Amino acid sequence: MTSPAHAPAPPWLPALAAYLGGLGLADPATLTLRPLSGGQSNPTYLLEDATGRRVLRKQPPGELLPSAHAVDREYRVMSALADSAVPVPRMLHYCADRAIVGTPFYLMSFAQGRVFMDPALPAMAPAERAALYAEAGRVLAALHAVDPAEAGLSDYGRSGDYFARQVGRWTRQYRDTQTEPIAAMDALIDWLPRHLPEDDGQTRLVHGDYRIDNLVFHPTEPRAIALLDWELSTLGHPLADLAYHCMCWRIPPALWRGIAGLDLDALGIPGEDVFVTAYCRERGIAPPPNWDFYLAYSFFRIAAILQGVYARARAGNAAAEDALEMGARVAPLAELGWQAACRESRRAPADQEKPQ
Repeated sequence: MTSPAHAPAPPWLPALAAYLGGLGLADPATLTLRPLSGGQSNPTYLLEDATGRRVLRKQPPGELLPSAHAVDREYRVMSALADSAVPVPRMLHYCADRAIVGTPFYLMSFAQGRVFMDPALPAMAPAERAALYAEAGRVLAALHAVDPAEAGLSDYGRSGDYFARQVGRWTRQYRDTQTEPIAAMDALIDWLPRHLPEDDGQTRLVHGDYRIDNLVFHPTEPRAIALLDWELSTLGHPLADLAYHCMCWRIPPALWRGIAGLDLDALGIPGEDVFVTAYCRERGIAPPPNWDFYLAYSFFRIAAILQGVYARARAGNAAAEDALEMGARVAPLAELGWQAACRESRRAPADQEKPQ
């Protein structure tokens, strides 16, 4: 994450300083705060004082969609994973009192390391890229190895029919924030419910936004020290996380954070099939035969999410400066999802027609 230069301090900084000082979590006399960029949802700030650095993450202001921006869930899940093989920051405090900073917030330790916004990992040697991607796959498999009940998260979400429920949820949220017709989204909204995989009983903790830029790596080693941005986490199907991460192999770099069309062999980045196979081997499962369904679903979901980001920006509630740019990515990402749906439905010609 990076921080904008010369950003003015928010008006609630004095109240926050007094509140944290009373808890012994900050030195009010030396506390400074600056925003961290990189996310599109919950505003995040770096707090610095004479005692060190911490990170504050809060809900955005304004009217929010139901179940969105649940910072309490983020705090809970990372607290539950503190002693697991999944790297997470140390949770320090949660505050539901809106009188302090205007919305609920939590405080966590600052993970000092490297964040790679570009999945092509420029300036890295091929061997370094291979090691970083291998570590990303290892962390994802470690997350899905966590038993939700043993972690105290058995009630963190519902079990069963995950994709049916998620397709319904994101369809509603997309319709609630839709600003213009998008043919590929309409096609996916029709196609996905008719091609749901059979429920195989897999219910694990899923991150919901698993990308390499949500991992903080050790300053010099190819080792993840923190997995961030847990807002969309829940109990669900692990292949949803895997496919979401694998979208970058299908996204052209000019569109967004993707590596489609790059010379992966020269870069040292594993191919999508190699990454999927390694993940499945780590978890002891077979690669899914209907892989393109999970990709179609993932592209539909991210398109719906970005449509919400764009709608919030138009309403003046953006959490990042580039939120308005997200609207231009919704249709191309939905089209990539429709292409995946067509690949999955090769034996159903009616489903292969390009949406008009």
